[in-house]
Parts: sequence; C-alpha cells; structure tokens
Amino acid sequence: MYTGIVQANLPIDTVTRKSGLLTFALTLPLTLSDAVTEGGSIAVNGCCFTVTHMQSVDTGLRVTFDAIQETLELTNIRLLKAGTLVNIERSARQNVEIGGHVISGHIVGTAEVLAISASENNSRMTFKADPAWLKFIFDKGFLAVNGASLTVAAIDRAASTFSINLIPETLARTNFALLTRGSLVNIEVESQTQVIVETVERILAERYADA
Repeated sequence: MYTGIVQANLPIDTVTRKSGLLTFALTLPLTLSDAVTEGGSIAVNGCCFTVTHMQSVDTGLRVTFDAIQETLELTNIRLLKAGTLVNIERSARQNVEIGGHVISGHIVGTAEVLAISASENNSRMTFKADPAWLKFIFDKGFLAVNGASLTVAAIDRAASTFSINLIPETLARTNFALLTRGSLVNIEVESQTQVIVETVERILAERYADA
C-alpha cells in the first residue's frame, strides 16, 4: 500500500532488456534505505515493484527490480533508460499519516500529455485518457499520476481528456516538471470508485439483459 506522496525523484542507474523482461536498478539515498529488504515493495512512477536484489553503496542502497511483459505494456516503465528520473515512494507503514490517498501501485494504463499551461506559480496539465478507465474518474475526485496523489481539476468525457493542477512544491519534488507534450504518465484510479462503478454497471446489465 502507498499514499501517493512522492518521497524522491531519482535517476535510473542501469537498464537491462531481455525478451519479455526489463531489469532496472536505482540508488536509494540513506534517508530512504532503512529497513529495505529483498522481496519488499517500492513504487516507481506509481507502479509497485518487488526488490529482487540490493547492494550497499557509498551514497545509499542500490536496489534492483524486474518488470515483466504485462507491466511493460501497461506502464511507462518500458521507456526507462539510464538517467531517466522516476518518482519513488516506499510502501506505507502502519500508524503513519496518509497525506494523499490509499493506492495499491496497480496501474490501469498510461495517459499522454496533450497540453501544458504554465504561469509563474501555476501549472495545469491536460491528458488524453482511455475511456475504459476514464469512467472511474470524476471532477474533483482523485487519482495517482506517476505515483503522485492528485485532484482532478477538469474532465471532458466527450473528448476523453482530464486535467490536473500542480503547485510549485509538487513540481519540485516529482518528475512532472520534465513532462512535455506527448509524454506518457502512469495512471492508477481510486479503487473504491472503480468498484462502485463496475458494480452499478453489472447490476444494470443484469437487470435489463432481457428488456
């Protein structure tokens, strides 16, 4: 479980590609290295990964992850290369304040940046969405974008787009400042909303199946 509060924006150290598998590594700073274990979970751009190997280095702890084909197809992890900056969050601990919202690290797909409107202290990004999961997003609701808990500022279902606003603090702590038109971000929808929508759809389909 995660909270959608990005704890670091770190570069990828290495990427190794094999058939149906991408292995990558990054170095956690000492402040994020406490109690990391092999088999533990860390969110990278909002996607939950299992630590497969770790090694102490002078600057912290180098951790390695594997991404299988399904993950590569659903997420922007397939675009990683050495030096790519990614949003990092350690899994939440018990009795710790949840500053964002509860997320699982299970990505429904990617969204493409269509437009960025920026002024001195404000930034709004508009994304193209897949209608298959856009139905789970509502105006002033929340979702996770590259692992960051954010509020939906506007939604256009006819155009299959949604927008978010970013404060300077979010831009400084995440990789959003690096996004440009055409960039892909990982999306996780709010799970309770998804369950409600899918349940209502199922009930209506069953009720009117013979109508």
